[in-house]
Amino acid sequence: MLKIITHPNPILRKKSREIKHEEILRADFKKLVKDMAKTMLEKDGVGLAAPQVGKNIRLIVVNSEDGVMAFINPKILKKSWRKKIGEEGCLSLPDIFMLVKRHYGVEVEFLNLEAKKQKIKAKDLLARVFQHEIDHLDGVLFIDKAER
Repeated sequence: MLKIITHPNPILRKKSREIKHEEILRADFKKLVKDMAKTMLEKDGVGLAAPQVGKNIRLIVVNSEDGVMAFINPKILKKSWRKKIGEEGCLSLPDIFMLVKRHYGVEVEFLNLEAKKQKIKAKDLLARVFQHEIDHLDGVLFIDKAER
């Protein structure tokens, strides 16, 4: 299991770099994805971003209805007009829960583990998870966006 970096560690505030095509196909990268997935599930998380385990690369893992999936270099292409307020927590901010307004739906473009470009549409909780985890890749934490 990987060690979760907690706030106020400066790693959590750095913008993460894109992952190169050749890196995705390496065994050590595949192991990192597996270890991140295992760590997220052990800690009862629904998403985990690489900066939360000390790696400033654009990688997130998400626990969806289809199981755990890796999203490499994810980008939000479209956001719904409609927004929804919901409670969020974060493995990097243990025992803190706050209300955050997020887009109800998003369309995300990413690379899969074969380095192939993909798109996924998500709404409600899954859309919230994508927005929360992609924020991590830009050094943004949910406490920055919480309703005051």
